[in-house]
Amino acid sequence: MVRQREPIERTNRVIPYRRHDPATQPTSLYPAYRGTVLRAPRQPLIVLPHTLSEVTGPVFGHEHISETDNDLTRQHAGDPLGERIIVRGRVLDDNGLPIPNTLLEIWQANAAGRYRHKKDAHAAPLDANFSGAGRTLTDTDGYYQFVTIKPGAYPWQNHENAWRPAHIHFSLFGNAFATRLVTQMYFPGDPLLAYDPIFQSIPDERARQRLISRFDLEATKPSWALGFQFDIVLRGREETPFES
Repeated sequence: MVRQREPIERTNRVIPYRRHDPATQPTSLYPAYRGTVLRAPRQPLIVLPHTLSEVTGPVFGHEHISETDNDLTRQHAGDPLGERIIVRGRVLDDNGLPIPNTLLEIWQANAAGRYRHKKDAHAAPLDANFSGAGRTLTDTDGYYQFVTIKPGAYPWQNHENAWRPAHIHFSLFGNAFATRLVTQMYFPGDPLLAYDPIFQSIPDERARQRLISRFDLEATKPSWALGFQFDIVLRGREETPFES
């Protein structure tokens, strides 16, 4: 009797990621947010299949992270102005499993609501002891932490008397190019969220709430800093929405 040959498992088999639920992500065209009118695609998008390139890499090593990269209050000679905060959380995949050793980068305005950038013309003071950028890697259980200053709200030219809520920008790479995420973290109880078209451009209310951090008493250090928790999910039903 001739035995049939056992199938050989291909090591480069492509397992595609779950596609985004449109209701959980900002719409490409949201007229209340003027910037989307200029850059939104005019033709239907073409959905391309995930290839090996999208479901693998990139990889970043620990040598790229220095001691003060995740503490934005210790990157200069003096202490920055404003309210010191601790932001911590976990990075998870769509199965709720932690994503270890993945790179997170943040950037933000200072306590007065001004970015250290040549194009920021907001009439607010710069802080010589605050650059507003940091980076870190998640640990083996997917946890991360930043120490920083709570950013201030700032005006922008989207509409009359427009102000952006206090927020911190996050950039993550995850396990693959398909899990790339750029998003924003907001603060609980901010009255400007109801008037912000970037936040409101996400159709689903539950998805919008995933962009709001939670006050974290356990992370709060007495007489030193308030703590906030912000978990990030890369892909899946509970994924964190993209920045519009």
